[in-house]
Amino acid sequence: MTARDELPPLRETIRRHGLSAKKSLGQNFLLDLNLTARIARAGGPLEGITVVEIGPGPGGLTRALLAEGARQVIAIERDSRAIAALGEIAAHYPGRLTVVEGDALEMEWNRAPAAASSIAQSGGETEGAVRIIANLPYNIATALLVRWLGIEPWPPWYDSLVLMFQREVAERIVAVPGAKQYGRLAVLAGWRTEAKIVFDVAPTAFVPRPKVTSSVVRLVPRASPLPCAVTAAAFGQRRKMLRQSLRALGPDPQAILAAAGIDPAARAEEISVMGFVALANALDAAREQA
Repeated sequence: MTARDELPPLRETIRRHGLSAKKSLGQNFLLDLNLTARIARAGGPLEGITVVEIGPGPGGLTRALLAEGARQVIAIERDSRAIAALGEIAAHYPGRLTVVEGDALEMEWNRAPAAASSIAQSGGETEGAVRIIANLPYNIATALLVRWLGIEPWPPWYDSLVLMFQREVAERIVAVPGAKQYGRLAVLAGWRTEAKIVFDVAPTAFVPRPKVTSSVVRLVPRASPLPCAVTAAAFGQRRKMLRQSLRALGPDPQAILAAAGIDPAARAEEISVMGFVALANALDAAREQA
């Protein structure tokens, strides 16, 4: 990327700005510029796309997104030490990079794509598709994903999510019924998106080097997911049979399970996304009759 954008090497940027990675912020910087370009391309061509990036740090992925043709990048960074380094990238790509100092967990994510600029406090336009691409800080990755998957109304304002997670989290996102990783996160992701692991990233690609392998996951929103709202009760006591764990919902769980065509002795980790949809519909019908 340095040859393409003529910006200083990332190691030099990190040294000049004193950007040692902070464990408290979940930081692990990507210095492999071929890898950042691969991540940028993982969601498809970027021409005409506005990209929202979380936790850009020294800007390795940010540079890749811009060099690959993103119309605009809105980079949200909590670490004040990184703002100056990102400002250098913004100066190199006039009008295409907006840097916002803030905590992504405290931002309103429901309203966009018009609100992508207000999320970023940029006042700029965000014409065309919006995509979230990020090497997420490990300590907030799952929480942010749940918020993006919970956006209302649906389908959301973004056309896809291309996100880096620890491999074990990625496996939980794409897990299938019966797998030990299958849980609420897999149901939520499978209900509202089509999710797949695109490729793995070795610990050696990061500074500092994490102890685990990471994975890039792409999630594409389903246009019209069926209603599903019983996963919290089911997975709250995942080792119990559903006829026990669903008691807190009110109506007779045996009747709900029978209406949904599900074995009352089954456990949450054995039920598919469509099974949970059937449960939600049976629950709604039972409440309407009550």
